[in-house]
Amino acid sequence: MFKETGFWKVWILASRPKTLPAAAAGVVMGSAMAWFDGSLRIDTMLVCLVCALLLQISSNLANDVFDFERGTDTAGRLGPMRVTQAGLLTPRQVKTGLIITIILAAVLGLYLVWLRGLPILLIGIAAILSAVAYTGGPFPLGYYGLGEILVFLFFGLASVIGTYYVQTGVVTPPAVWMAIPPGMIITAILVVNNLRDLENDREAGKNTLAVILGESATKIEYAVCIAIAYLVLPLAVWATIVPWTALLTWLSLPLALKAMHETYTKKGRPLNAALAATGRTALAFSLLFWAGLLFRP
Repeated sequence: MFKETGFWKVWILASRPKTLPAAAAGVVMGSAMAWFDGSLRIDTMLVCLVCALLLQISSNLANDVFDFERGTDTAGRLGPMRVTQAGLLTPRQVKTGLIITIILAAVLGLYLVWLRGLPILLIGIAAILSAVAYTGGPFPLGYYGLGEILVFLFFGLASVIGTYYVQTGVVTPPAVWMAIPPGMIITAILVVNNLRDLENDREAGKNTLAVILGESATKIEYAVCIAIAYLVLPLAVWATIVPWTALLTWLSLPLALKAMHETYTKKGRPLNAALAATGRTALAFSLLFWAGLLFRP
């Protein structure tokens, strides 16, 4: 099974590495806020980052196998290759990989629980359950139009605020404010993903929000997510929550506008480029935010 593709290449395909920058964005944003408040812990930041990446890979593996088993992934799939549907891995192998990544994330997460206790334990359990429940289990949340809410909660609020909390021991209003931009941009990734798969999902009975809203409204949803992400920063500067140099994040706006143009002008498989561009936007936004804090007056 691995002769033509190669063992490691198959698992790299299964992990979908192009989705990982988005998983890192919230950790970068939360760590930037912790640094700004004088509480950055490199060890804790790195553990948060690896846990976030492992949970993203877990979600990717879960989607790969459970969408296949539900009949959503067919030969006409427009997104990146799914290894189960392509026959590169069996469902059992993918589920084994899923279990391993969840165990690794849980073991690393115990360090964060040791630092901050019950709140982090509850967030970790919820994150693991949501990674599987998006497409798996008796009530797959992604099949009932709840994907965007799930992504915003975990890639925005939980990722940024959780990363900030394990380093500082507190939750502050600025940390909550700064959870909004990465959460909205990463939600936009799911929006363009569901826009690309709209027809296939409709035929398969997967009622994503894109299926419910339709193509035009889904494109508007994407634009709203991006707009909110970029407008939060001027408001935060005006409210003196962050210094004006945080507006350095707007240097990532050309990336966002390019992704939006592709979202509005392309259809089907070419939307994969918009998906990747939105992921790069999320990471660039967070890195530029940290740079803006570094260069504050």
